[in-house]
Amino acid sequence: QVQLVESGGGLVQAGGSLRLSCAASGRTFNNYAMGWFRQAPGKEREFVATISWIGGTTAYADSVKGRFTISRDNAKNTLYLQMNSLKPEDTAVYYCARRGQGAIATTIREYDYWGQGTQVTVSS
Repeated sequence: QVQLVESGGGLVQAGGSLRLSCAASGRTFNNYAMGWFRQAPGKEREFVATISWIGGTTAYADSVKGRFTISRDNAKNTLYLQMNSLKPEDTAVYYCARRGQGAIATTIREYDYWGQGTQVTVSS
């Protein structure tokens, strides 16, 4: 069984920064691609960023490109999302997810394990 626990969310002013973490336990973290998704109130969950199993390949949603950076520390079984230049439209619950293989993917159905989410609120 895989457990994913997000942390690092909170309230921040527009233009500020936050760093989200996702601690993984259970089956081997290193072999799998990971992703970040978010869901704003009244909206569908959407892709934010993804990283391959060894960290060499990443992809981002256009809305966060240049502002967010996904990374991972396989020795610590932890995934990160550094969020800079935050905007009110970034307000959402952020989820980390594990894909069942090492290559990246941007669609929700490609991911098999999900965390419980962490709230990010950006005030204007």
